[in-house]
Amino acid sequence: MVETQIVNVVATASLNQELDFYELRQYKEIFHDSDVYGGRVAYLKTKNMEGRVSLFPSGKMISVGTRSEKKAFEELNCAMRFLVEKGFIKKVTLSPRTQNIVVTVDFERRVNLEELVANTRGIYKPKQFPAFILKVEKPYTASILIFASGKVIIAGLKSSEQIVPVIQKIEDILKALKNLSHES
Repeated sequence: MVETQIVNVVATASLNQELDFYELRQYKEIFHDSDVYGGRVAYLKTKNMEGRVSLFPSGKMISVGTRSEKKAFEELNCAMRFLVEKGFIKKVTLSPRTQNIVVTVDFERRVNLEELVANTRGIYKPKQFPAFILKVEKPYTASILIFASGKVIIAGLKSSEQIVPVIQKIEDILKALKNLSHES
């Protein structure tokens, strides 16, 4: 079995109400950077949060930095509760959606990237970036970076259920290579 780890989940939700950023700034849990998005975003980070939630004046929210979909959804709900408790909004039922899951995988064996280029449709420009870039549509849409060390980054997944089938697709591609080294 390969070593797999979710390193980031991006999830979104809408409060269906607008936010007053001027009032939000008074709380230490809220960070506002006027240089980002023209000052049209604030960030909520409490001591119990794994990631943070970006808040937009439109009421849209983005959770980043968690390691599971469940935690991302919890943090969106935490942000909503914080805003309700502080009197900024009325309570709503959120409908969070996963937008992106980033996963790292270690196949614990070296990969001959030149052979991968010769046998697989993808991009490899070692002078610009040290990984083979593979985009797959099946079984799920994902962008995959394969490094010679056997480490892989998968981005673009919409559900944690998509992880294993995409890893299996990568394993099938790697098994087809003749000169795959099984050394660590």
